[in-house]
Amino acid sequence: MRKILVIGAGKSTAVLVTYFQDKSVSENLHITIGDISIDQAKELAANHSNTTAIALDIFNKSAREEAIKDADIVVSMLPARFHIEVARDCLQFNKSMVTASYVSPEMQALDGEVKKKKLVFMNEIGVDPGIDHMSAMHVIDRIRDQGGKMLLFESFTGGLVAPESDTNLWNYKFTWNPRNVVVAGQGSAAEFLQEGAYKYIPYHKLFRRTEFLEVENYGRFEAYANRNSLKYQKIYGLDDVLTLYRGTIRRVGFSKAWNIFVQLGMTADDYTLTNSEDMSYRDFTNSFLAYSPSDSVELKLRHYLKIDQDDSIWDKLVELDIFNPNKKIGIPNATPAMVLQKILMDKWTLNEDDKDMIVMYHKFGYELEGERKQIDATMVCVGQNQKYTAMAKTVGLPVAIATLKILNKDITTPGVQIPIQKEIYTPILEELETYGIIFKEKEREYLGYNLDGVKG
Repeated sequence: MRKILVIGAGKSTAVLVTYFQDKSVSENLHITIGDISIDQAKELAANHSNTTAIALDIFNKSAREEAIKDADIVVSMLPARFHIEVARDCLQFNKSMVTASYVSPEMQALDGEVKKKKLVFMNEIGVDPGIDHMSAMHVIDRIRDQGGKMLLFESFTGGLVAPESDTNLWNYKFTWNPRNVVVAGQGSAAEFLQEGAYKYIPYHKLFRRTEFLEVENYGRFEAYANRNSLKYQKIYGLDDVLTLYRGTIRRVGFSKAWNIFVQLGMTADDYTLTNSEDMSYRDFTNSFLAYSPSDSVELKLRHYLKIDQDDSIWDKLVELDIFNPNKKIGIPNATPAMVLQKILMDKWTLNEDDKDMIVMYHKFGYELEGERKQIDATMVCVGQNQKYTAMAKTVGLPVAIATLKILNKDITTPGVQIPIQKEIYTPILEELETYGIIFKEKEREYLGYNLDGVKG
């Protein structure tokens, strides 16, 4: 049998493994799931006859090498920083590999050797990055093939809670790594192109500069800018594009409320709080406010950030229990971001039967035969439950499909790469459609406006 090694049994791996298991007989596959938690690996294996679970610590060099040496292809579903350990072993033992993560400089440095050995190291083949690349290039290449010139490309993705499971005032629950949500946007200003002008949004203004989006049957959303949209200019061949912007989708009202945490300093991750373990949620909130011998924490916060008592933002804050004097943080040497994550996880964790939702929205502005046009493409995917989430589906399926196509020699171009070539994205997008991951396109009037609604 042909052996697939899946390293990492985290949240996005369930759908991936199920795909391989469903095809294990017809494709002659045996799947090995390796994870530091043997119980987690066994849970995913689910006693399937063509699946084996093993305990695998990727820092155990000999165990890692033995597992990789025995495989025909390797899928790394580890945290991004650990892929390089797997990649070096794959190179040593002549194994192709697949990851959903961004190409790191260390991974890119292996490109020459990977090409020499005629191996395929496919990266950025999840949802974002991944489906965003493939669906974008599908339309961009089609426009170019018709003789069109790209003028605008905007792309937005959000991991959200499905309407039927939306039970809090924030209209949001965690569908992926909570830490990434808490620290999103930090480190540098958001950079993008708008009507030929370079634009920058510093972190402290990021959540007050949003764009509104309307998705048929799902209503209105907002999006804030990702850190660096400009790196996609070269990747997508958009050297002459006037507008290039990528953002993260949330329900309307989320960003304005989230900005309260940013302004208070609760998202900071570069220092630790003294006695954080013994702090209450109320103590934590109060630690960012000025001392007053008479005013309550609630009153100080409202005055400091000019929040009216009947403002919906106030209700959102109260719902999170940030003024509760009895709930303890219980985390020693915690950064503010770590504490905020703990508070949010109390309220925003998916329940067992909750459904999540992935929303993706692309805008393509172009000129064809002297006329300016625009295509908007949207995709919505709703999960089944807490385990088989839309996030797991949209990450796991592209990874699984690409892995099998590499194994079957349908994808053979060697090197460290991402899925932006027609021979890669066309068959993968076609198969994703059979699983309900479908983009709906709509032609509309070309606008070409910036986030403030005016030219410039």
